[in-house]
Amino acid sequence: MTSTLFFKPRPSSTLAEIAALTKAELVDPSQGDRVITGIAALDDAGPMHLGFFENLNYVAELEQTQAGACLVMERYEHRVPSHVAVLRVKSPIRAFVTFARHIHEDAMRPMSGFGSAGIAPSAVIHPTARLEDGVIVDPLAVIGPDVEIGAGSVIGSGAMIASGVKIGRDCNIGANTTVQFALIGNNVLIHSGCHIGQDGFRFIFARTHQKVPQVGRVIIQNDVEIGSGTTVDRGGLRDTVIGEGTKIDNQVQVGHNVTIGRHCVIAAQCGLAGSLTLGDNVALGAKVGINNHVLIGDGAQITAMSAVKDSVPAGERWGGYFAKPTKQWFREIVAVERLLRGGAGTAPKSGDGKDEDRG
Repeated sequence: MTSTLFFKPRPSSTLAEIAALTKAELVDPSQGDRVITGIAALDDAGPMHLGFFENLNYVAELEQTQAGACLVMERYEHRVPSHVAVLRVKSPIRAFVTFARHIHEDAMRPMSGFGSAGIAPSAVIHPTARLEDGVIVDPLAVIGPDVEIGAGSVIGSGAMIASGVKIGRDCNIGANTTVQFALIGNNVLIHSGCHIGQDGFRFIFARTHQKVPQVGRVIIQNDVEIGSGTTVDRGGLRDTVIGEGTKIDNQVQVGHNVTIGRHCVIAAQCGLAGSLTLGDNVALGAKVGINNHVLIGDGAQITAMSAVKDSVPAGERWGGYFAKPTKQWFREIVAVERLLRGGAGTAPKSGDGKDEDRG
């Protein structure tokens, strides 16, 4: 259920207002004055809640819901109970998120964990650091020499912003996060416990391993979000770059010299080895591992738990261990299952055009 303890309650909305905001059609306009006070999952919702439905796996929850109103596609309207007001819309989830963002702005990004404004007395700020108006610095944060932080940014408790780091406007640096050797754009959200700009892992391997100096930076462009516990190594001889609008989940490792394009999505526990490149709009499922010096082309998608050792062409979907085009991977899985069930005689024949990869 939605929390009334941690997130501020918002003024109620009528169904007519919700329909206008979400561009939905209220099927029964006479219910336009009906009041909604919050959002909830269908099985938790009460008469004052708005829910949504677009997946038949949850039809039982829909048919038993006590929600006051539901966003739903036209083809599923007949499954909505009679006591639930119907808001007809092409994409219920998008409409639901639009309303949720409207009433829960405080859940969109972490603000001061101490509930404070301005600079906490226990924060340590070097005299040469330059903070624009409206910056919030929570207790025990440390801001080093020549740091620059833009207006509207929030620095969490225990965060350490090292010498020379530049942080743009309306950014959030989470509690216990360290940032060094980095230039950060505007509207960047870095959650708690991240480490940005530490050494990359590079040695000359011998009887006694010799460390290679890492003298590059981390460049994080505008509108990037980085999940808790993620680490981003600084570059060796060039920069590690995270492109505009990219979203990175929790506990991801980004190696030195990695270039991540714009508007990529990287799920939890991915490992990106040094000097690889992701194009724009790449999507990586959870626990994907990618070898160094590999290129993942624009718009490519890698399924969860895959190991990528070769470059992936733009727009393709790959998966498996080691990763390959998904159609080929699925055919190979089916072939192995046939061998296990029925013996070699049931396996696809060599040279069968239906099963041979022509790509």
